[in-house]
Amino acid sequence: MKLLKSRGTVTALLTTVAVANALAVSAGPASAAPKPTSPQTTVLPVVDMEATVLAAQIDPRRADSTLTPGAKDSVLAVEQALQARNLLDARWVDGYFGTTTISAYAAFQRSLGYSGLDANGLPGKTSLTALGQGRFTVARPLTAGTKVQRDGYTVDARTQAMLTEAERLLGFTLVLDQGSYNPGGDPTSAGTHDGGGVVDINVDGMSADTRTNVARVLRQVGFAAWVRNPTQGDWPWHIHAAAISDTDLASEAQHQVGDYYLGMNGLANRGPDDGPRIAIQTWEEYQRTH
Repeated sequence: MKLLKSRGTVTALLTTVAVANALAVSAGPASAAPKPTSPQTTVLPVVDMEATVLAAQIDPRRADSTLTPGAKDSVLAVEQALQARNLLDARWVDGYFGTTTISAYAAFQRSLGYSGLDANGLPGKTSLTALGQGRFTVARPLTAGTKVQRDGYTVDARTQAMLTEAERLLGFTLVLDQGSYNPGGDPTSAGTHDGGGVVDINVDGMSADTRTNVARVLRQVGFAAWVRNPTQGDWPWHIHAAAISDTDLASEAQHQVGDYYLGMNGLANRGPDDGPRIAIQTWEEYQRTH
């Protein structure tokens, strides 16, 4: 009888183990249990400030709606942000930074409390960053830098650096006849010197070839530069230079830069460019290759 009882106990134990194994199989492996999910990070689009500012100078001067190469996606992101603030109608969200987008961007700048030169529709680093909050990030930012003195005139740090590099390439010093941030200082300049980035170079004693070479080198480092003569206006011989993509450019200087890219002379008659023709580039583009 004891032997039969032992066999019964063993049988019961085997049955218990079998049931436990069956339950484990039906439940599946522990690793199959669902894992908690972590919140996904939203990747914002990137606005290339260099391309955007370039488009804001060139597009308003075009006779058609041709887009500035490399700027479409960035301009679209800016326009979409302006539309979201009810500053730009949907039909103008097209990647073309024309006069309507300029006006909308100026309205946004005014909404930030800016006025005058700081609300002329040309994107600056601070306003572009503010517009992009939660919508896009800003790459390749531009800044004019602090104001400095040169030859008794005021220029910004970016313009000063460009002039210094031009002097290094030329091998001699350039002297200014007029600087920047000079509103109303010279009526013949049509407001181009009201903001930053624009200077006039004294050419006294320079030969025609030297004047042309100076204009060429200024263009090389990122200026829209022309030799001006008395037959063109009420001024002496000089070289007029506007730093492309200077974020402090007055509206009139922005127009000159846009016309330069479109093969014009930067004057009110919008005649053909009479300066030395070279591959056009900004100061930042020049720095990346030198």
